[in-house]
Amino acid sequence: MFGDTPLVMVEDDASLARVCAELSTQDVLAVDTESDSFHHYQEKVCLIQLSGASADYIVDPLTIDDLSPLKALLEDPDTRKILHGADYDVVCLKRDFDIALVNIFDTMIAGQFLAFPRIGLADLILRFFGEKIDKQYQRHDWSARPLEDEHVQYARGDTHWLIALAEVLQHKLDQLGLGDAHREECRILAQREWTGREAHPADFLRVKQAGALSDAGKRVLRTVWEYREEQARRLDRPAFKVIPGNVLIDLAKRQPTELDDLAAIVRERSSTYRRHGEALLQAVAAGLADERPLPELTRAPKKKPRRGPTNDQLMASLRTWRNELTEREGLSPVVVASNELLKDIAAAEPATLEELAEVRGVRDWQVEQYGPDIVAMVQAEREARAARSNRKKRRRRRRRRSDEGAAAQGE
Repeated sequence: MFGDTPLVMVEDDASLARVCAELSTQDVLAVDTESDSFHHYQEKVCLIQLSGASADYIVDPLTIDDLSPLKALLEDPDTRKILHGADYDVVCLKRDFDIALVNIFDTMIAGQFLAFPRIGLADLILRFFGEKIDKQYQRHDWSARPLEDEHVQYARGDTHWLIALAEVLQHKLDQLGLGDAHREECRILAQREWTGREAHPADFLRVKQAGALSDAGKRVLRTVWEYREEQARRLDRPAFKVIPGNVLIDLAKRQPTELDDLAAIVRERSSTYRRHGEALLQAVAAGLADERPLPELTRAPKKKPRRGPTNDQLMASLRTWRNELTEREGLSPVVVASNELLKDIAAAEPATLEELAEVRGVRDWQVEQYGPDIVAMVQAEREARAARSNRKKRRRRRRRRSDEGAAAQGE
């Protein structure tokens, strides 16, 4: 599958410095990461895959102390970085290593712009290169060492084809005049930040259905949730794998005090019952005796302000225009403008290109390519609305004159 392309394992500081020096002379580089989010309490990046013009590289950040050469390489604005579905890689590299990717080409976004029916990496590789890659290790525990050969081969497959794939997709984007649009989306993608929450005393209230509990139930939920967090941290496992959230809610509702009561919630033969049964009963009892005040769950402010009332007539015109355009040009509707964006435009009614550019979510490329059409539709709707208003005024005046005439005849 990989032909004669060599694979280079990078597992120490000296090797990383040497490889990064070699790759710094190249104009383009494929990048991917593998994390362990389904296997550990605190997820982390466990592998960083790179592909250059003539070799594939597997960087093991768990065995390397100094990643500064990699940071310099990936933050070089003159080197184009090819990724597929880069949003997660962007935020994880920032979170774990303070590496801010720049000059990104995202092949998944390109597939969206090109309206491909399937835009997964395996789908695109099969479509353009006829190679079928196996994605069975997507949820593998990438922190496990030593790395087995099948895992290494899987990981290199995520970058091996990306440079060639990007060349094909770039050509197709340029043919359709979508190159600038794709570049803008990738620049915005590079600005993504990790949005994981800091620990808060009210985090237990985020468990699904917690809001429907009584105060006593919430106190029990707090103590069993705290127990689960402690065990998850100790075992280094995702909390949901230690005790599922629905079990926490059942414990908070039923508040068992005996093992027989617990067996009605958790099967006696289950690992949860065997490993945590007595401790859960103690946590429930602690919750029932807990006199700590209940915290309030504060919701993060919505990133998007509430829009004004939507002009339904304008929205209908915009949707019809969008759908006809995508059908005619073979584009994806969500790429031209999503329904949510059309609603924002219909609410703002921008009369100029400058006003359109100020609508939240509108891209520069959308203003350039579709702005004149959108502004013309806004103007046409305003004129139609004014005409409808004038017709209503004339009807009211006619009714008033008619009523006045009838009144005069009655006198």
